[in-house]
Amino acid sequence: MFYVSCFRISMSSKRIYAIFLRQFFLLKRSPSRIMQIFYWSLLELTLWGIITKYLYAIGGEKFGFITVILGTVIFWNFFTRVMNGITISFLEDIWSRNLINLFASPLRVGEYIAGLLAVSIMQTFLAIGAMVLAAWFFFSYSIFQFGFLLIPFIFILFISGWALGIFTTAVILRFGPSVEILVWSIPTIIMPFSAIFYPLEALPTFLRPISYAIPISYVFEGMREVVHKGTFNALSLAIGFALSFFFFFAAIAVLFVMYRMALRKGLFTRFMTD
Repeated sequence: MFYVSCFRISMSSKRIYAIFLRQFFLLKRSPSRIMQIFYWSLLELTLWGIITKYLYAIGGEKFGFITVILGTVIFWNFFTRVMNGITISFLEDIWSRNLINLFASPLRVGEYIAGLLAVSIMQTFLAIGAMVLAAWFFFSYSIFQFGFLLIPFIFILFISGWALGIFTTAVILRFGPSVEILVWSIPTIIMPFSAIFYPLEALPTFLRPISYAIPISYVFEGMREVVHKGTFNALSLAIGFALSFFFFFAAIAVLFVMYRMALRKGLFTRFMTD
């Protein structure tokens, strides 16, 4: 029943803002952190942009390589940036041995996560904004061609990225910095099942149920359907919404379980002072 007490909406907006402000100042005063936000996203966009222009040159516009692949790259980066906005900020507090200081204060775990969600929003829109501008300027590609469907696509990617980021944070909180490899490996693990660069039908039949359980696969499938058919299945969109919210609340529940376990076992002092 502790989920109810932890989830009560009595969080302090000042403490949430303090978590956001700390990460903002870290970003503002560190050129390397700023470069990290933009560098990899723009590099990946440039590489795929050049590849798609080559494919367009040899394959013509029948398939629409630029529309499909560049849209895929931007959406995938959106998802990973949302996740990393939470996990990297959390790891910053671990690496600086600051997490134990934060939770020695009146700060609640819900307020801490809410602050990291705000950081995630800021970093995501900075990185993706740069990608959208670069795609338009260098490759004449506009992500806004999806019209109003862009809103639910982004919403599903946001909720799914937050769910994965919170879950990863919970696992690191329980098992310590030694499992921080999850931050980098989990997106790669789910990538083959997320229908990013190919439709679900391209997967072996026995692997498709995994894809059906991943919310972002409905975004990439929907993107291709909009490009090729000009329509979108509303039922698929609803399933993507439902799955993303399910995993989001499940991740929050796991986080509170791991947090209580870390307190009970004294893991804060063990992990944060190693």
